[in-house]
Amino acid sequence: MIFMNADKLPHYPRFFFLISAILMPLVVFLPLWRIELDAPQYPEGLELRIHADDIKGNVDIINGLNHYIGMKTLHKEDFIEFTILPYAIIGFAILFFIGFLVNKRPMFYTIFMAFVTFGLISMADFWKWEYDYGHHLDPKAAIQIPGMSYQPPFIGFKQLLNFGAYSMPDTGGWIFIGVGLMLFAAVCRVWYSAEKLVKKTFLLLLIPLSAMTFSCQIPVKEIQLGRDHCYSCKMGISDLKFAVVILTNKGRSLTFDDVKCMKNYINSAPNGADVKEIYVSDFTGNHALTPVKNAYFFSSTYLISPMQGNVAAFSQLADLKNLAKSLPGEQITWESLHP
Repeated sequence: MIFMNADKLPHYPRFFFLISAILMPLVVFLPLWRIELDAPQYPEGLELRIHADDIKGNVDIINGLNHYIGMKTLHKEDFIEFTILPYAIIGFAILFFIGFLVNKRPMFYTIFMAFVTFGLISMADFWKWEYDYGHHLDPKAAIQIPGMSYQPPFIGFKQLLNFGAYSMPDTGGWIFIGVGLMLFAAVCRVWYSAEKLVKKTFLLLLIPLSAMTFSCQIPVKEIQLGRDHCYSCKMGISDLKFAVVILTNKGRSLTFDDVKCMKNYINSAPNGADVKEIYVSDFTGNHALTPVKNAYFFSSTYLISPMQGNVAAFSQLADLKNLAKSLPGEQITWESLHP
């Protein structure tokens, strides 16, 4: 009787229920999440696409590679989640439609909280799977590195040996997140009066969206001398003064021992290089990485960089001018260096 006597939902929250009921079945057929692996020996990359009922992509190749480091092989039969998830997703689609028909606030709150709980449990279960997958290794594996684990990132980028692992929601996952945000906006609409809806809903939505944006921003990785290698010529980084780093759109840091090697990589990429930002090492001081748009460049045949690019970068113009007083050469722009 409580549903019959409760206030009806405003128009827009009820409409969001109907949209959610239509969208949720698509999640069953579309990939929820994807994990991409990038390494020099696989220029086209490898990927796992996680669906509600299966794992697709380069599963066999990745299983073969993981065998050497003792990681478990992936088989959909080993995951009970693939049996439960499709029914749970369709179940929520039905609940959303029932909520649209019943049009009562208590049912709306109940379904919303159940959906949020389901989402949190799913994320926790996914993180636990990644943890077990990356930490529980075969002690008899051919390749063993003491203290090393291979847990893929939950979201964003992580370097795993010579592989860069990139993890993000896929189409189905974004639909799932979009449904959650729509329902959250509907909650705001039910809680607050129409006069306050625009301002307060915007502020409440801004908090989780800002947190998601911040969590997805991955800083450039500092160069580790003696450990990192040039992505182009494969030689070890031997001199930080001339090093260059490309930050890709996927969040991976590609190191180069010289501007020349970086240019060779960009010019030889068959489908165009994936470049979000380029950083150069400051020739002076602690060789901090500086975005090229904020750097000053000096070219001289007397610099003798590792691959004879012979270009030094500076974060301060005064440092460049001090070097120019003692070394023949000229100040150049980034545009002339890398048109």
